[in-house]
Amino acid sequence: MDYSDKEQFYLAVDCVIFGFDNDHLKLLLYKRDFEPQKGMWSLMGGFLSSGETLDEAAYRVLARITGLRNIFLEQLSAFSKIERDPAARVISVAYYALINIHDYDDDLLKQYGAQWFSINELPDLIFDHDDIVLKAMQRLKRKAKTQPIGFELLPENFTITQLRNLYEAIYQRTFDPANFRRKIMSMKLLDRLPIKDKNSSRKGAYLYSFNQEKYENFSAPGFSFDISYA
Repeated sequence: MDYSDKEQFYLAVDCVIFGFDNDHLKLLLYKRDFEPQKGMWSLMGGFLSSGETLDEAAYRVLARITGLRNIFLEQLSAFSKIERDPAARVISVAYYALINIHDYDDDLLKQYGAQWFSINELPDLIFDHDDIVLKAMQRLKRKAKTQPIGFELLPENFTITQLRNLYEAIYQRTFDPANFRRKIMSMKLLDRLPIKDKNSSRKGAYLYSFNQEKYENFSAPGFSFDISYA
């Protein structure tokens, strides 16, 4: 088939990068340094190269900005409004990523003018990036009900309070501390460590780790990790 008479478009990837700092769910943004809309805040992104898949392009963007490679990444949706980018016809395939906010390369963020923003205090974003972020938040909430993906945002060892704060940030609501603890411990997926975090009180709080092996052995199709009603 001859494609010479067909219109050509640009294909890009945009990455919604979530992080968590023990209190707030955050989004990594950078100030756009070229036109159109130079100087405005944007998601991390880039164009697809001829020798890579969409997933590879998304991982490349993430590695370039954060210095991280082994992270949770999932394709979100395609965004194809005709005039979404005033410079050209650009179709974007969006991804969302979950990273431990303390693992990123701070020097790389400074190099690209990147900054973390609370999900509830985002600046105005370019193009349709607000729509992309909204869809990513909706996906994150749905995914958190079926899989324990929240642990991707936490350090390896964490307190129950840190875990509760995370899920309050994801679901944008508060949980009763006792009910949350009872619900999460009933799943028997956490290992209590013989050490305490004493940063928040003299008595301290036990640290826990997520047992991936238990989860893989225990979980079955239809397993629910929904703690939104705790």
